[in-house]
Amino acid sequence: SVMHIEGVREGHQSEGLRKYGAAFPEQHCFTLVFKGKRKNLDLAARGEEDAHHWVQGLTKLMGRLQTMSQTEKLDQYPFWIHGVLQRADRNKDNKMSFREVKSMLRMINIDMDDIYAYKLFKECDRSGNERLEGWELEEFCRRLLRRPELEELFGRYSGEDRVLSAEELRDFLRDQGEDASLRQARAVIRTYELNEKARQQDLMMLDGFMMYLLSAAGDILNQEHTKVHQDMSQPLCHYFISSSHNTYLTRNQIGGTSSTEAYVRALMAGCRCVELDCWEGSDGEPIVYHGHTLTSKILFRDVIESIRDYAFKQSPYPVILSLENHCGLEQQATMARHMKAILGDMLLTQPLEGQDPHDLPSPEQLKGKVLVKGKKLPEPWREPQGVTSPLDPEEEEEDEEEEEGEEKLQERSNRQVRVSPRAMALGDHSILAKDASQVAPELSAVVVYCQAVPFPGLAHALRHPRPCEMSSFSERKARKLIKEAG
Repeated sequence: SVMHIEGVREGHQSEGLRKYGAAFPEQHCFTLVFKGKRKNLDLAARGEEDAHHWVQGLTKLMGRLQTMSQTEKLDQYPFWIHGVLQRADRNKDNKMSFREVKSMLRMINIDMDDIYAYKLFKECDRSGNERLEGWELEEFCRRLLRRPELEELFGRYSGEDRVLSAEELRDFLRDQGEDASLRQARAVIRTYELNEKARQQDLMMLDGFMMYLLSAAGDILNQEHTKVHQDMSQPLCHYFISSSHNTYLTRNQIGGTSSTEAYVRALMAGCRCVELDCWEGSDGEPIVYHGHTLTSKILFRDVIESIRDYAFKQSPYPVILSLENHCGLEQQATMARHMKAILGDMLLTQPLEGQDPHDLPSPEQLKGKVLVKGKKLPEPWREPQGVTSPLDPEEEEEDEEEEEGEEKLQERSNRQVRVSPRAMALGDHSILAKDASQVAPELSAVVVYCQAVPFPGLAHALRHPRPCEMSSFSERKARKLIKEAG
């Protein structure tokens, strides 16, 4: 169904076509992206014109669907429900057993108690043959759509004649706290009433009343709030930022598939901070995957290309790339080169001109910019910060709980060097090497406003505020800080 399509992409714009589509000319190819967890459908047409017709036609149908009124959608309902019934009728006898009815309920996303569903089924099965057919099935569907609480509300305002006049509808709207006039009540009737005769007489029946209440206009959410309505000129740290963890994974964290499509979906869902776990790859190319698991690997370069293409389609506000960096200096430099070459002017590499260095810039000022979150080498004019931890701040937090357990098992009064259990488990002998705490200057240079540092403690942070620095906390550490220094 066209309703299931989220978008159409022309050319080699999916992971599948980038990897396997070389045999087909780019102009012949297009991809259907579906809603939910359905996989993409990559297609190649016989010629460029065919491909263009398909893309144009599907885009037009999707646009048509979005602009349909409630009444037009209702006109489509019989066709839609008929299609669902056909799919649920497994033995194609045009009768529905209770098992087939349950299958139909799943298809239309109705999660109903089996006992209640069977009670409805039996009430509608007038022939008593454990099958619903014809009008019995229509009756079952009608009962599914019943909303007794709305019927009761309608009855309260409409009185014995069970029809709402424009005056009665105005009274209802006013009782809901709306500043409604008779003119507005008539406008609601003309928009949502399904019965033409009633509409012409400015009357509203139960179905029209329910259509209104279940529409966007009857939503408790102020429709203005579906768009950005907040002040976006405050410093970046004044906002909650929609963030994603292990963004590259499409399934589970142990053996799931890593995919650039996961970044596309996150960004199109409005996410503004995505995570990249970067590891050493073959042929000098860094890879992204969930380290030391069976998850599949994708190229860092491909991830950055996907981010470039989709970062600002859903929102103009800045995107933060949270790097969990496990690469050596050489591949770190490669990461920096890829980001600069692929993202171009989108990548923020310098503080904004004229910006007060004591404040972070605002989302408004950073529109259309990609920020890199990672470790930064100390600037020559700043006081030395002591020995840099060989682990990322994020990793330190992840290891905290493991380390506490380790300490209980191995309490040693003379213990001076503490190696994280993760490093021990991985056999990371480079932990004591100088390189372990180094960051490539090229990568350090692209970290501007999101410099990852180990948390220095609240007292120190308040005495020496550095707006460009940020720390990550485990939930446990955050709770501990709230208790001890809230």
